[in-house]
Amino acid sequence: MGYLIKSESEIAELKTKILGKKLILTNGCFDILHIGHLRYLQAAKSLGDYLLTGVNSDSSVKALKGEARPLNNQFDRAEILNGLNCVDFTYIFPENTAEKLIDLIRPDIYVKGGDYKFENLPEYKILNELKIEVIFLSFINGYSTTSLIQKIQL
Repeated sequence: MGYLIKSESEIAELKTKILGKKLILTNGCFDILHIGHLRYLQAAKSLGDYLLTGVNSDSSVKALKGEARPLNNQFDRAEILNGLNCVDFTYIFPENTAEKLIDLIRPDIYVKGGDYKFENLPEYKILNELKIEVIFLSFINGYSTTSLIQKIQL
């Protein structure tokens, strides 16, 4: 069962607790968890010892996805992720991108879905500066929160 990190000071504590272990970081909205998310998170976890999942805050989801989102609040989304065996830690971050979180935690590997490339990755500059390895996992077609919402609305 995962653990919700509630503050930047807890991030600093986490870094000392897992010293010498490989930390993987990913992030996203995770508004309606689906099989695409699960497979993605399992694959991310397989790359190291610990998986930290950054969860966009409600305000950042609204900014990124529109006023009708999120459907599930940030605490519910983080708790659901924490219930997955593959997620070790979650952290709710208020920014629209994970740049500050990357700088705080300095993971060994940063993981994003295959719908991203270096050219459209907002965090690319800091990842490059900190020399953090970036891995793009295959995007699983047919699974998205947006398409689920559209099905529900039919």
